[in-house]
Amino acid sequence: MTAEFMFITFTLFLAGMIAVPLASRFGLGSVLGYLIAGIAIGPVLHWAGVDVAALQHFTEFGVVMMLFLIGLEMQPKVLWAMRAQIFVMGGLQVAGTALAVMAVAMLFGQSWTIALTIGLIFALSSTAIVTQTLNEKGLMRSDGGKASFAVLLFQDIAVIPMLALIPLLALPELMSAIHQGDDHGGGHGEAALSLNLVDGLPGWQTALITLAAIGLVVLAGRYLTGPVFRYIARARLRELFVSTALMMVVGIALLMTMVGLSPALGTFLAGVVMANSEYRHELESDIAPFKGIFLGVFFITVGASIDFALLGENLLLIIGLTLGLIMVKCIVMLGLGRMFKLSGGDKWLFALGLAQAGEFGFVLVSFTVANAVVPSAIADLLLLVIAMSMLLTPALFIVYDKVIAPRYSQQQAQEADAVSHGSGIIIAGHGRFGGIVNRALQAADYETTVVDYSNDQLKMLRRFGLSAYYGDATRPDLLHAAGIENAKILVIAIDNKEAATELARYMHEHHPQVHVIARAIDRWHVYDLWSAGCRDIIRETYDSSIRAARSAFEALGHTRAKAEQLVGVFEEFDRRTMLETAQAFIESEDPHADDSEYSRLIRNNLENWETELKTSMKRALGKREA
Repeated sequence: MTAEFMFITFTLFLAGMIAVPLASRFGLGSVLGYLIAGIAIGPVLHWAGVDVAALQHFTEFGVVMMLFLIGLEMQPKVLWAMRAQIFVMGGLQVAGTALAVMAVAMLFGQSWTIALTIGLIFALSSTAIVTQTLNEKGLMRSDGGKASFAVLLFQDIAVIPMLALIPLLALPELMSAIHQGDDHGGGHGEAALSLNLVDGLPGWQTALITLAAIGLVVLAGRYLTGPVFRYIARARLRELFVSTALMMVVGIALLMTMVGLSPALGTFLAGVVMANSEYRHELESDIAPFKGIFLGVFFITVGASIDFALLGENLLLIIGLTLGLIMVKCIVMLGLGRMFKLSGGDKWLFALGLAQAGEFGFVLVSFTVANAVVPSAIADLLLLVIAMSMLLTPALFIVYDKVIAPRYSQQQAQEADAVSHGSGIIIAGHGRFGGIVNRALQAADYETTVVDYSNDQLKMLRRFGLSAYYGDATRPDLLHAAGIENAKILVIAIDNKEAATELARYMHEHHPQVHVIARAIDRWHVYDLWSAGCRDIIRETYDSSIRAARSAFEALGHTRAKAEQLVGVFEEFDRRTMLETAQAFIESEDPHADDSEYSRLIRNNLENWETELKTSMKRALGKREA
């Protein structure tokens, strides 16, 4: 058994290692790479007798981890601000798609119960694929990305009433066949452990237990996280912190499953509650690698689960149903986009991004067969349609990237050109960082041009007569439309580290005359930007940290002037050593290797640097206080 487990693990990781870099190199994205890897090794897994469906259910835990991490990024007030999109837009999407698919299924001769069940299954979209792809492409903060996430969140909530409704649609003839099978089975599984806390309870008791479970998650996340992690931190063992973080996520997912709720929804709620926790960043960094592994293997299992024998027998039917599903969902999404005032590329991002069926569809299809709602022959076809639609999703995002986004960015650029005054200052990104820079420049009577993915932000700016462009600031054509050839300054304030670095490199190579001011996420990002040619780099939390240090000196009894002098000494030292280490980082092939130029520089100079800094600080303390 051990050898079989290691063989399966090795095969999955090998397939991902080969396929994903190739897919990324050709601009296909990691998700499509994993799906292709799954298709390639599917015959191997079936030959080895691997239960791909069971493996898929296990790896769906990656979706649970992903929702937890998304929750950590969202504060309750942000979620509350999205309530209209979540419940109104999400509710209309699920209802509209379910009814549209139901109507089509009834045209194919299915009974209303089967047709409604199929509609409910196909109303769901893939949280895993859509969220992963939006994050990879830096589209999560766009209007279309935020609308997509809101609808996906409602879909997770909608799974709960679907699980309650579907058994009521059971067909008598299928139910009798299942009972006959149970009679012949001789009662297998009677001693199996049941972890369902609400099974067989009246509705009011189920509701009370469900609310109690949600309340327990909220209270534990609010009041127990800090004490637990402070206790764990005393052991000074990173692996214990990681295992505790994983235990917490698994425990919340288990509790939600025991009361019949979506585990992904439960962990998302826990993440939102912990969004202001002092351990938020530690949790994020510890869980992110496991999320990536589980999600990658999940996508591989989706590719491997495709039954090519059944697909070959019904090739035209499956392709037709898959394309039909994508078309129906696109029509519904476009209508909702228009209703909720999504415009331009955002409307198409919303429609194409959510046009597939979702991973929870696999669970619902199995549930419908077990509850005598859908015949197994139809269920097998539904599983193929779900898998094929998920397989086509990366291609839909490529269509958006290559065809739709450029078209709308050019249209937006032409509209803005008509009112543009060639400000000479371009700000890429108008979030919490770029927005402050823009306000300061505007207050000093400087004209600016903003490039951002949020239509709401841009509409507000245009309302006040400011130049604004919708789209990806890393696109050369959009920069050209914004007037990069005549610009004096470009402020790179976008959230995506890789995109910011690539934009800095593009500017260094093609527009070296433009002064680039780049926002760095962390110290490593400073090195990346420095190697890309940028020389005016602002660490996003550096200045606020310096101010905090100054306040600490004042609280210790020093005057404002003395505190300013002390932090000035530290700042001068830090900037000088940063330049030295940045240059060594660039010259090292693998900076993190023990024998690299960068590592040797740090190792050889660390003690001297610390001594020099302490001496300088003591000298500063003694200058006026001696």
